[in-house]
Amino acid sequence: MGRRLGELTGDNTKCMLKVNGIRLIDRTLECLYEVGVTKLIMVVGYKAQNVIDYVGHNYKGIEIIYVENPIYDKTNNIYSLYLAKDYLLAEDTLLLESDLIYETAVVKRLVENDYPNLALVDKYESWMDGTVVTLDRENRIGNFISKSYFKYSDIDQYYKTVNIYKFSKSFSATHYVPFLSAYCQALGNNEYYEQVLRVIALLEDSPLKALPLHGEKWYEIDDIQDLDIASSMFEESDEKRFKAISSRFGGYWRYPHLIDFCYLVNPYFPPQQMIDEIKASFETLMREYPSGMRVNSLLASKYFSVKQDYIVVGNGAAELIKALIENHTGKIGVIYPTFEEYPNRSVKENVISYLPTNADFKYTADDIIEYFSDKDIETLLIINPDNPSGNYIPYTGLLQLIEWSKGKGIKLVVDESFVDFVDVEGEYTLLNNEILCANSHLSVVKSISKSYGVPGFRLGVLASGDIELIAKLKKEVAIWNINSFGEFYMQIYEKYHNDYTAACRLFREERELFYAELQTVPYLRVIPSQANYFLCEVVDDKITSTELAVKLLTNYNILIKDCSGKSAFRQGNYIRLAIRNREDNHKLVEALKSIQ
Repeated sequence: MGRRLGELTGDNTKCMLKVNGIRLIDRTLECLYEVGVTKLIMVVGYKAQNVIDYVGHNYKGIEIIYVENPIYDKTNNIYSLYLAKDYLLAEDTLLLESDLIYETAVVKRLVENDYPNLALVDKYESWMDGTVVTLDRENRIGNFISKSYFKYSDIDQYYKTVNIYKFSKSFSATHYVPFLSAYCQALGNNEYYEQVLRVIALLEDSPLKALPLHGEKWYEIDDIQDLDIASSMFEESDEKRFKAISSRFGGYWRYPHLIDFCYLVNPYFPPQQMIDEIKASFETLMREYPSGMRVNSLLASKYFSVKQDYIVVGNGAAELIKALIENHTGKIGVIYPTFEEYPNRSVKENVISYLPTNADFKYTADDIIEYFSDKDIETLLIINPDNPSGNYIPYTGLLQLIEWSKGKGIKLVVDESFVDFVDVEGEYTLLNNEILCANSHLSVVKSISKSYGVPGFRLGVLASGDIELIAKLKKEVAIWNINSFGEFYMQIYEKYHNDYTAACRLFREERELFYAELQTVPYLRVIPSQANYFLCEVVDDKITSTELAVKLLTNYNILIKDCSGKSAFRQGNYIRLAIRNREDNHKLVEALKSIQ
């Protein structure tokens, strides 16, 4: 009945649901045709006539027979299958549930395997729900584990049932149908047929084995979120799939084995001990309210060693960027290419842009001063290192810009989210009481997600010696704008500061190695960077940046940032590659080399 899908199944059963314009039943029929099935038994109940009228009795030579469950609203799938037991006894059978979407390769693995009695399974992932199984070395099922007995401490041993099976005629006759009948009679009809398989799996000589998948795509659709995920996974073209997934802006744990080179975090922090400390407090943090803004600004003050009146905490830097730019209503100077969250929060007509003319998009403090000296701007934005170019203005250059903007009466916003990655260790943050106090026109933004490796906590700070601005921003954001996990992280960070310093040192070493490897890819021009990413130009006229990004996702499950949509790159093909750990970076380089 698909109640969790709401109005989408108000007038139709789940198999009539459309994913990217194609009904699940149509996908199933085409798959069965491709693997050589000649007879299909459809057990119907809810809105049965809709299905019968739509599908008919033949599909490309496949005979279609219907078995109706008239009490579908009082029973579960064990009874529906029981009604079709005579067909199980008549021939070897594939059993498929109707709310699944899968590529044909999934069913082919089952059909082409010689073993007669198989349950398709997949290694457990966090997005999966429902029954899981354990396997021995020969892929025999040790047990079917329901939700009630699921232990998250054992997930490394679990495989999720795909709910697609293959049963031989003899297995149905000697095991499945007798047990199915007995189970229905003893425990009733409002159960799942997997309970019967669970009993059979416990037999010492059980003839049922599991067949693990190896990356083939499938998804179970129970609600609208499942439908959304499935739509992106099964887009009709590789390019549409890339656009659908990349436009989600995160949440990629729902895509098995995806390697994310798009979003920018520190691969070497936090350390395991810090993670374990947060885990140990998980239940308390989940059940307790976080502190209000006063306490969290105090924590941020301790974290960055600036006065509490100078700093405000945000639900990620994005919340603070929005609030800050909305308080700057005049014209704003922006250097392109850039992190477009800033200019996007301003009125388009108010943005005065500067685009460096050199190939690497490099610029200095002198370049900025020369360009904007005769421009009527109220605010100047500096992202340092810049995103996506990785350009870095040294500390002396920043001080020069601070003095110049102060003399011109221009408000200066410096985003230093990536500054901890620069080659000169320990320099050059502007989160300094003396600098902030002496320059009330200066605002400094820092995303804690980027360099500290905790994007899920959604933490960022904004600091300024303009205490009236800070007080106003504190009133504009919600009093509980960060959660307890983010607050606890800031609370315990200090004792892991040395680990952070070491992590940044490791990162710089990895950046150097990654840069050298990327330069061996013949069609990439790699632009040097002081941040945790590289901007690369695709210089082969046989492939565009978009085509490269699509191929990496389709063939290697690697997601990268295609920069072709940015206004500064209309005359070229550019990609941005995050820097991950050694293993992942090497995988990306090998994948890039294989694409010619």
